[in-house]
Amino acid sequence: MDTLLSLVSVEGTAAHRYPVSEAMMRGPEAARNVADAIHYFCLLHGRSPGVVDHALARTTDEAQRKILVMLADRFADERAFLAKLVVAVGPLPSTPGQANTETAVLAQHHAIDMLAQSDRAGCALGATVAVLTDWLAIRAVLNHAAERLSVETPDLALPNITKMRTLIGDLTMTPGMERALVFGGQQIVAQHHGLWDLLEARSIAREQALQ
Repeated sequence: MDTLLSLVSVEGTAAHRYPVSEAMMRGPEAARNVADAIHYFCLLHGRSPGVVDHALARTTDEAQRKILVMLADRFADERAFLAKLVVAVGPLPSTPGQANTETAVLAQHHAIDMLAQSDRAGCALGATVAVLTDWLAIRAVLNHAAERLSVETPDLALPNITKMRTLIGDLTMTPGMERALVFGGQQIVAQHHGLWDLLEARSIAREQALQ
């Protein structure tokens, strides 16, 4: 479990330069860049059923199900917040290479869904843990957007890193399940990192198109 949480910290959203960059926070194109991020994270995680719901549907272990039921309920609130932001932020900013972006992000969504529906014991749980722990950093971006858009920011009900470590650490897992847990989480972190790379590239493409 510590391996997975460390991976999220070192390679996830909190470690990427773009979410806290001048381009996202204060620059002249910040409004467009924030809108871009909101739309594409909604495409990844704004639909229902999502990662946690798929993991819950695949899990038969009662201890895991109890945790996943709670997490699914709390992430539903995050989905609702994301949906409000999508409405408030307006249309997706026009960007060169739009069709290629859509294809890439839909492929990411499919890959995430496959991880969450994996029959490999521990993989879906690892994907869930990675999404929700990385969401703590993603939420900071959403909160910034909500402030810009005068949208009410709900309290974050997801467990913090310490609580997540306790929740998952109390579960009984075989070495194989632990490896699958890390694998599932690693793939989610890679998808999120890849999306931030793509969003940064789109921001640069919009700037170049104006020159």
